[in-house]
Order: sequence, then C-alpha cells, then structure tokens
Amino acid sequence: MAQLWGGRFTKETDQLVYNFNASISFDQKFYKQDIRGSIAHVTMLAASGILTDAERDQIIDGLNGILADVENGTLEISSKYEDIHSFVEANLIDRIGDVGKKLHTGRSRNDQVALDMRLYVRDEILEVKKLLVSLMKELHILMKENVDTYMPGFTHLQKAQPVTFAHHVGAYMEMFKRDYSRMNDIYTRMNYCPLGAGALAGTTYPLDRNLTASLLDFAGPTLNSMDSVSDRDYVIEMLSAFSTIMMHLSRFSEEIIIWNSNEYQFVELDDAYSTGSSIMPQKKNPDIAELVRGKTGRVYGALMSILTTMKGIPLAYNKDMQEDKELTFDAIDTVKGCIALFTGMISTMKLNKPVMEKSAMNGFTNATDAADYLVNHGVPFRDAHGIVGQLVLYCIEHDKSLLDMSIDEYKAISPVFEDDIYDAISLKTCVSKRNTIGAPGEEAMKQVLAINEEYLKNL
Repeated sequence: MAQLWGGRFTKETDQLVYNFNASISFDQKFYKQDIRGSIAHVTMLAASGILTDAERDQIIDGLNGILADVENGTLEISSKYEDIHSFVEANLIDRIGDVGKKLHTGRSRNDQVALDMRLYVRDEILEVKKLLVSLMKELHILMKENVDTYMPGFTHLQKAQPVTFAHHVGAYMEMFKRDYSRMNDIYTRMNYCPLGAGALAGTTYPLDRNLTASLLDFAGPTLNSMDSVSDRDYVIEMLSAFSTIMMHLSRFSEEIIIWNSNEYQFVELDDAYSTGSSIMPQKKNPDIAELVRGKTGRVYGALMSILTTMKGIPLAYNKDMQEDKELTFDAIDTVKGCIALFTGMISTMKLNKPVMEKSAMNGFTNATDAADYLVNHGVPFRDAHGIVGQLVLYCIEHDKSLLDMSIDEYKAISPVFEDDIYDAISLKTCVSKRNTIGAPGEEAMKQVLAINEEYLKNL
C-alpha cells in the first residue's frame, strides 16, 4: 500500500479500511492539476530560498516526465496508491531519488487537495462556459430565422396569446445568459489559491503565497488557512448553478417532447437524435430530450449530497469532505454532455410552421386582441371581456375560430364590431402590435436580436 503517512503506525491498515479510505479511483482525474500545483509549489520554494534552483529543476523535470508518461500511456495510475498525490510523489521519488522527498516541503495533503479540486473546478467552469456559448449561438440562429413564425403562447399549458417561435426561444436565451453569468460569478469568487494553508494553520516556512497564486493564475491567496482547507462553497455554488442549467434544459426538453408528439406536430426531431421502438415500427421517440429531462435529477442529487455532507462538519478539514468529488465529477460530465447533445438536437430540429400557425388561430389566442378592439371603440374593458367570452363560447358551439365568424355573427353579439375586426385579430396584427421591448413584435425582436448579437460577440 503506497501511502505518505505510515511513520506513526505500527501495523498496516486493514485492506477493507484502506480501500474504503482510498480515493485514487476517482481523484486520478486530478493528475494534471496535481502536477501543475506541484510545479508552482517548488518554483515558489526555490524563489523563497527553501530549495536550490538545481533541486527545483530536477523536481520539475521529474514531474513533467510523469505527466508526459501518463498522457502517452506508458505510466498507468495504479490502485496500489492511496490517492493521486501519493502516486505523483512516489513516482517522483522513484525517478529522481531523495530530492523528490523535498516536494512536499511546506505543504499538506489538505491544502494540496483543496488546490487540486479548485483548479479542476475552475477548468471545468471554462469548459461549461464554452458549451453554453455554442448553445446560445444556436438559439440566436433560431431566433433570427423565426421572427415571423407564429405559434401559440401558453399559460397553464392552455393556449393564451399568439407569439413567435423567435420570442419563445428568446425566453430560453435569457435563461442561458443568466447561467453563463453565474459561471462567471462563481469563477471570480472561487479564484483564490489555498496552497500554503498547510493542514489548517499555515507553516513555519517563509512561503511566498502571492507568488504561488500568481503562478497558478489566481487573483491572490486565500486569507484564512482554516477556511482554505475546509471551504467547498465553490463546489456547492457550481452544483447549484448546474442544477439551474439542467432545470432550464429540462423545461425546454419537455416542450420539445410535447411539440414532437402526434397531437402537436410542431417540430420533427432529426433521426440522429431520436430512436425507434423494438415492437412498434411507427414510433420515433425523442430520447435525447427525455434523457436530458431525466438526468436533471442526477445533478440535483449531487447538489443535495454535498450540502448534506458539509452541513455538520466542524472546522477544519474532515475526511467527510472526500465525498465532494465523485458526484461532482459525475455532475460535471452530465451537464457537459447534456448541453452538447441538446445543442445538436435543436440545431437539426425542423419546424412545422403551418401547423404552429394553425394551432395559434384555433386556440382563440387572439381573444385578448378582440377585447382590445372593443375597448378602442369605447366599450369598457370589463364589458368587452364579457362580450369576447360570448364570442368564444359561440365559436366552440359552432366549431369555428374567431376569424371564421361572419360580420353578421359578430354584430349579433355586439353591434360595435365592424369589418376591420378581421385585421385587428389576425395573428400578424396581434403579434406586430406588441412592440414594447421584450414583446414578440418584429420591431421589439429586432432590438433584442441586436442586443444578443453584441452580447455573443463580446463573450
């Protein structure tokens, strides 16, 4: 058993205990971050006069050799090591001898693992940001192409008022813009270096923590050594933001699943993002959308797990905190995979525009505009509301839309109606009149598209 702490013990750890305690099976993901952190650490040790330049160079050459060999497959990260830190250090000592034993000077596994996790999360936040940008670019394309694609807008899953597909997609654009902003916020807040905090109370060596932070592209060192080794707020924040991203993806997926159904037929998903049935040959199932919806709970579970783990831990480091990794790694992989697949799905999705428009017309989505027509002709709104309610009831009884009614039928319910009612309640009029910023009218949408264009350009 390769471990770094055996001097105080008189017999080996029981194998089951060792296996339960070990983290190499999952923290091997940190090998790049661990080596990068170690190179920065020894660079600082030499600059502070704690190591010689020759010792620094020998250790850095050894670390770079380990990195190269892991990446080219000639060195396997083995389960005989307790964790990634012992793997790196033991292999370094094997390669360069006793000089390798100086790597850990002025450092504890506590601040080392805190650094590795922070570096890893920071790297992954950048990857998620890239994926969000790709998704938002696809949404922007959909918006530009569908400013005049009419569809029903819904509340309570009931047809409410006419909107455009551009406007509907624009709602998700705003959600993902906020998600991107949250990634930036988390990155900024977490970007401080814990290395040099030691086990919990710093070290007697004259470490230059500002130099270490600078070498690793942090804004500066953390300011309390106990908090440095026991802080996992940034993991909680990231998983919370990931949960929100997944919630947004899941909502959009649910709508696509509904739109893809036989009853709606608003969209058709590409074959590459659908599957068939083993028994029913007519089926084309929206499996990717369903899996994205399903995997949302998986990410929520990771968030609840780390919140539960952290809630009862006294300062400073405790072994419970090793539980911050596996579910976090899984959540990162899940979110990245879901964003990428969802982006591909919507980029290949076909819209059935005539069906969407017909659905808007047949759902009385222009009823509010009929009421506004009466108000503009001097009828009090409350009375207008009641009159249009009678119109809708009449249409339901006679299987008509408001646009199908004759002017005589309109006048039979209210003499205020004239021939211009048909233009007033056309889908084009209903949408185009709504031009306050944020509304679906073409002029309003042009403003939003210009804002989004600039936003995407500056990311």
